[in-house]
Parts: sequence; structure tokens; C-alpha cells
Amino acid sequence: MNIAYWIVAGLLALFYLYAGALKVFRNRDQLRPMMAWVDRIPLPAVRALGTVEILGATGLILPPLTGIAPGLALAAAIGFVLLQIGAIAIHLTGEDRQITLNVGLIATASVVIWLAITWL
Repeated sequence: MNIAYWIVAGLLALFYLYAGALKVFRNRDQLRPMMAWVDRIPLPAVRALGTVEILGATGLILPPLTGIAPGLALAAAIGFVLLQIGAIAIHLTGEDRQITLNVGLIATASVVIWLAITWL
């Protein structure tokens, strides 16, 4: 379980670190080709979302790594599931009804939740 957690949580954390950094540091024009929904959300909200994604990715890795409050990893994974449920709602209300990535991220975060409950 230990190795499985680190593989799955590490990949999920890398994804969210990358996606969060894009949302924090790039402007709307640079984000538009990858994220069609970015025009419907205020830019400060996009930046806040990116910050939440970076903090969540950190929460998946640091608490279990340091042994300090490892339950925060479980909270971060649950937060990612909730985040993707909201993302699916945003995608379905707009023109880009592509939710395959979001469903995959929910499945991956759910595996992390299961591994965190079992291992941590």
C-alpha cells in the first residue's frame, strides 16, 4: 500500500502542481487554448483555483512524508474530488462539454482516498 500510495498520489500531485502553476502564472490568453472555460470565470478566481490546486498537491505529499498530520493527505484527496465535481459542472454548463479528464481525475483521487484510508 505504501508504494501504491506514493505512485498514485505523486502522479496526482504532479498534475495539480503543473495545472495550478499554469493558472497562477499565465494570463488569460495563454490559458485559453488549454482551458476553454477560462473566459467565463474571473481571473482572480482562476488564480485562486490554481493556488488551491498547488496547496492540495502539497497536502498529498508533505504530511505523509513528514509524518505530521498525515490525515491532511486524505483531506486533500477529498478536496480534489470535490474540485473536479465543480469542474464537471462548469464544463457541462459551457460549450466545451469535455469531461473525460475530470472523470479520470476523480477516479485517481478516489484511489488516493482509498489508499490513504488503508495506509495512513
